[in-house]
Amino acid sequence: MAEMVHGGRLIARALKLEGVDCLFTLCGGHIAAIYDGCLDEGIRVVDTRHEQTAAHAADGWARITGRPGVCAVTAGPGVTDAVTAVATAYRSGVPMVILGGAGPRVFRDMGSLQDMDHVELMRPITKWATSVAETRRLPEYITAAFRKATSGVPGPVFLELPLDLLMEMADADKIPMPRQYRTEARPGPDPTELAEAVALLAGAERPMAIVGSQLRWSRDPVETLAAFSDATTIPTFVNGMARGMVDPEGPHFLNRARGYSLGKADVVLIFGTPFDFRLGYGTSEKIHAGAQSGIAGTMLLGLTKPVINKDAKIIQVDLDAGEIGRNRARGVDVGLVADSGLVLRALTEGLAGAGLPGKLTAWNTAVREEEAKKWGKMQAEIALEGDPPNPLRVCDEVNRFVRPGDIVIGDGGDFVGTAAYVMKPYGEMTWMDPGPLGTLGVGPGFAMAAKLARPDARVIIMFGDGSFGLHAMELEAMARQGLEVVCVIGNDAGWTQILRGQKQLYGEKRLVATELDYTHYEQVAVACGGHGEWVERTADLRPALERAFASGKPAVVNVKIAHSSFRSTAISV
Repeated sequence: MAEMVHGGRLIARALKLEGVDCLFTLCGGHIAAIYDGCLDEGIRVVDTRHEQTAAHAADGWARITGRPGVCAVTAGPGVTDAVTAVATAYRSGVPMVILGGAGPRVFRDMGSLQDMDHVELMRPITKWATSVAETRRLPEYITAAFRKATSGVPGPVFLELPLDLLMEMADADKIPMPRQYRTEARPGPDPTELAEAVALLAGAERPMAIVGSQLRWSRDPVETLAAFSDATTIPTFVNGMARGMVDPEGPHFLNRARGYSLGKADVVLIFGTPFDFRLGYGTSEKIHAGAQSGIAGTMLLGLTKPVINKDAKIIQVDLDAGEIGRNRARGVDVGLVADSGLVLRALTEGLAGAGLPGKLTAWNTAVREEEAKKWGKMQAEIALEGDPPNPLRVCDEVNRFVRPGDIVIGDGGDFVGTAAYVMKPYGEMTWMDPGPLGTLGVGPGFAMAAKLARPDARVIIMFGDGSFGLHAMELEAMARQGLEVVCVIGNDAGWTQILRGQKQLYGEKRLVATELDYTHYEQVAVACGGHGEWVERTADLRPALERAFASGKPAVVNVKIAHSSFRSTAISV
């Protein structure tokens, strides 16, 4: 007897074959059949209070597990609500699959409820966006979505699923479920270019490396990076999704001397990190921003100061050949279109006889001295006992609760910028943040996915008080679904990263839309079934954190913080 199933069940069956454990969503009538299919296939449906959070959770799931995350959102505003999260994943190179509901095909362009052109909306911020035309092809499109999301530079894919396709019944025995439809192979380095890179590094006196987000998608990234550092002792800094992959208690950890190293290095090795604003656009000379006078021109010119030693040789590794040399007026000396992990392994092997540990002793000493000097200045402020506690002190106290394998999520501006320097998580994907798009509001979705994927890990969100307000009601979703997350708010009653620049440019009396109140956000947690603490004295901070971690509930520790000069030169654009 034929097994008749609806389209939602076919989708769930294809997702299950892909190893999907969780589907993130906010309910909608257009996608209810998918939920029904997930019940049959044993896929957990995790609901949020905003579609943006559901999509951030799919992004977070991919970062944590290394496998594409999946979210389902209803038609019209359900899809538009997810756009910001999809754009965040696209800019960060994270694989995810977005299933978007749509009205029945027969009513398309007739004004059905929530009808709109979802595909054209999603096309600029996805690797592939399309509408499925037939129920029998639903599994085929699911597998194609996963293949496209994970190939080359990872990224999001959008599938529009009309309601009639999801409701239509089909004979499951006559619909093939694709298997072995994508490869796990990673692109290796070109031998000629690799040999040039080895030669440059073998002859270098002051090499340094920056390892970025693309290492996340390599095999055994933590072990691979450790082996490279052990063998070469090249000063190496991590950013993006590679944060946390260097043991903070080991001999190779660095996070404060990057600017010094870039300015002094004779060979700079860049892995999976674009020459964007985080690297001064790859400049060795000042870029003229157009405006030569006035406050705006002064600010813009300050953003484009030289970063990289003008005489340095550049080796760039990226999965996207189009990124090699982008923004570099002087170009790059060696370009490798390859997986970061495979290149690290090849360099480790190729440099085995170069004697770098001995040759680089003086250079490593100089970098370590700069690192110690920068940390010394930070430690002086961390040690202050004044009330309310300063942001460095707050981050240091929270860091004492972070064990290897625990996950720290930064969701905010100025406070998170401080946390990124002070906090030292260790392990694969133990640090997540808004990424190069600078998206506030990522915290709850990332945290929900992290706790589901690694239930034994502590999951901590470091919130700015502004960012907390974007998706505070996700505390209810966490409490109801048993997701224990500890949120620490650095509450300085303002959008400080913006406020600071506004004050510098226009004056203290012209602050607009950047000031907040010292609001008791912890009461939101209590109202939603969680645990809440208000802290404004340094002596009360650690006991409050202890109670939060012991509560067994989603918890908010709302800390009134003092103003600090630590990030006084930070610019928010």
